[in-house]
Amino acid sequence: MTVRLLAEAFDPWREIVRYQEEQPALAGKFGATTVFVGTLRDFNQGHAVQAMTLEHYAPMTGEHLERVAREASERWPIADLLVIHRYGELRPNDPIVCVAVWAEHREAAFAACRYLIDELKTRAPFWKQEQTRQGRRWVAPEPKVK
Repeated sequence: MTVRLLAEAFDPWREIVRYQEEQPALAGKFGATTVFVGTLRDFNQGHAVQAMTLEHYAPMTGEHLERVAREASERWPIADLLVIHRYGELRPNDPIVCVAVWAEHREAAFAACRYLIDELKTRAPFWKQEQTRQGRRWVAPEPKVK
């Protein structure tokens, strides 16, 4: 189980391959890998988005992401998981988050991946400020998906 917060841009697909290669004990232990990659859109709430700044308080955010990852590991029979989340200045099409879950079966992989991303989108302590043609604006957290 690995959770990382990054200030710099990353390639989610390379990160997944690298992570899997660095986990030799994982080889042969899974039949499913579920991946979610979230990217910055160039629009939100009817406005064109030029950039977004994600702010956070590292100790609190890291602890929250670790807790959510542990919860997923306890709720579903998964072999491993990887969560990478950006912070700082982002531009449209930049990856913001990557969640990968390895499990013996797809049901657990899908369920854990969905849980992780839903928890990150609704409860993770990030503060989002978008840059639009009209100026900067803070974005309210998304409501929890049912």
